[in-house]
Amino acid sequence: MLRVSKLTDYAVVVLTRLSEGEAVMTSPAIATLTGVPEPTVAKVLKALGAGGFVLSTRGARGGYRLAMALDRITIADVIAAIDGPIALTACVDGGVGGCDVHTMCSVRGRWDPVNDGVRRALQAITVADMVTAGIPVAFRAPNFALAE
Repeated sequence: MLRVSKLTDYAVVVLTRLSEGEAVMTSPAIATLTGVPEPTVAKVLKALGAGGFVLSTRGARGGYRLAMALDRITIADVIAAIDGPIALTACVDGGVGGCDVHTMCSVRGRWDPVNDGVRRALQAITVADMVTAGIPVAFRAPNFALAE
């Protein structure tokens, strides 16, 4: 089964929560509003900060805020920030760890197109798309293409 990690899931939750309401939110406030334990929120925010997706401000009025709009952050970006490069097996580009049978493997290198397809699919979906997906179709704003 192909599955994103819990931390990646929590990162999407944290990013979407940061896009709602207050401009700056503390880690404990985010934890309270999302139901994600505060130490986990802090870990996720640290990784998202290192990835350039959130900014932190110290001090009495400090906290975290988005560094960019959610429509500029892809699900592939979030996965890479939290879990590292997207790699379905150890032998694809970005894979972690070695393979015990790599010298005689009959499918060596053949997972690359599959991995690339998954990566492209995840790059086509933004965190903003995830927010919109939670809104019933009847209540979504129409998306009219501009006439050229």
